[in-house]
Amino acid sequence: MSKQFNYMTGFGNEFETEALEGALPVGQFSPQKVNYDLYAEQFNVTAFTAPRADNRRNWFYRIRPSVVQGEYQRIDNGLIRSAPITEVETPPTMLRWDPVPLPQTATDFVDGLTTMAANGSVTGQAGIGIHIYAINSSMEGRYFCNADGELLFVPELGELILHTECGKIELSKGEIAVIPRGIKFSVQLLSDNARGYICENYGNPYVLAERGPVGANGYANDRDFQYPVAAFEDLEGDFELVTKFAGNLFRCDIKHSPLDVVAWTGNSAPYKYDLSRFNVMNTVSFDHPDPSIFTVLTSPSGTPGVANIDFVIFPPRWMVAEDTFRPPYYHRNMMSEFMGLIEGVYDAKEKGFVPGGSSLHNCMSPHGPEAEVFEKASNAELAPQRYDNTLAFMFESRYIIAPTKFALEGDTRQQQYRECWQGIKKLFS
Repeated sequence: MSKQFNYMTGFGNEFETEALEGALPVGQFSPQKVNYDLYAEQFNVTAFTAPRADNRRNWFYRIRPSVVQGEYQRIDNGLIRSAPITEVETPPTMLRWDPVPLPQTATDFVDGLTTMAANGSVTGQAGIGIHIYAINSSMEGRYFCNADGELLFVPELGELILHTECGKIELSKGEIAVIPRGIKFSVQLLSDNARGYICENYGNPYVLAERGPVGANGYANDRDFQYPVAAFEDLEGDFELVTKFAGNLFRCDIKHSPLDVVAWTGNSAPYKYDLSRFNVMNTVSFDHPDPSIFTVLTSPSGTPGVANIDFVIFPPRWMVAEDTFRPPYYHRNMMSEFMGLIEGVYDAKEKGFVPGGSSLHNCMSPHGPEAEVFEKASNAELAPQRYDNTLAFMFESRYIIAPTKFALEGDTRQQQYRECWQGIKKLFS
C-alpha cells in the first residue's frame, strides 16, 4: 500500500494538529472567536472527572458543530447484533466457522457488517461485540458513528482508508486500527473488496498491556502507534449519518460532511499499529508460556488481571523450548476465546481453520490441538523452529461469548468441527 498520509506517533499522547495554519488556538481551548470562524467542540470518551492518567478527550475546531443534523429515524439492523444476545441460547460447544463470503452486489461498510458473537451488556458498558465486515464498495455520501463502543479493525483481505473526524488512516492486512467510541468516519476501498474482523469494545478504552517482569521494553511499544493528522472535508449536499446506539441503528439526514474538523488537540483519536512491530517474548528453556505474553491491547475490567477484552496475536516467531510439547496444550480456563486467522496456518489447527475463518471456545470448554497435530508434535525431533507466514489472533474476554443466530445456524458454521479431536487415541500403558 502506498504511504500517502502522515502520522503522529506514541500511544495515547496529547496531540495537536491543524490542516490550516493558525486554526488551533494557543493557550486556551475555547476562545471567544476561533480563527477561520471555526466552532470549538469538546469530545469526551471518559467522564470529565476521570483521573488525569485515564482521562481521554479532544477539542475539535470544525466548520460546523455536530448538533447541525436532522432527526434520527430507526432503520433495520440487518445482521448487526449487540449484547446481550437473546435470539438463541449459548451452548458450551466448541465452534468454528468458514470465512463469511464476499458480497456479489454493491455492499459498503454499514451494510457489510455481520455480528458473530457478543457478551456483557451494550447499555451497561461492559463486554464486547464481534463482527465480520465483508464489502466491495466505498461509503458514498454516507457516514457512520458508533456510540456503543470503540472499534478495533483487524483486516484479513483488502485495503481501506478510514476517513475519520481526526484525519485519514490507511489500513491493510497485518495492521490494526482503533476508532474511539463516538468518532464519525467513512470507509473507502483501495481494493476491489475487503474483509476483516472487528471487536467492538463496550467497556474501558484499550490500553497497552503491562510488561511486568519483562521490564522497560518488549511487547507493543508506544512509539509504534500512529495517529492521523488533521484532514477535513468541506462538502455540502445530501448526506446520511448512520449511528449505532444502544444496540440499534438509526439514520439522519445531514447537509454537510461531518468530517469537517480543521484542527484538533487531545488524546482520544483513532490510531493504527503494524503488528510486525510487536516484539515477541517467549521461552528459551522449556514449557509453553501462557498466551498473555502475546497481548497487544487490553480493556481492563473491574477486577485487576482479568480483562474485559484482551487482543492477543500469534505472529511469526522462533520456537526453541526443549523437551516440550510446543503447540498450545489442551486446556480449559475461565476466559472465553474467539480466534481468527489473518494468514498462513495456526500451529494447533493445521486443517479447517483458514484465513478469514474463526473459532469460539467458551469458558471451561475444552480445546487444544487436533489429533494429527498432537501426534506430530509429540514425536517431532526438537530443534529451533521458525514459524513463518502465519498470523492468528484472539479476542479473549472474562465474560461468556454468546454466538448469534447467524453464527449458530448459518451456512458458515463447520458442523463437524468436533471431529478433529475424535482421532485422539488412548495411549495409557
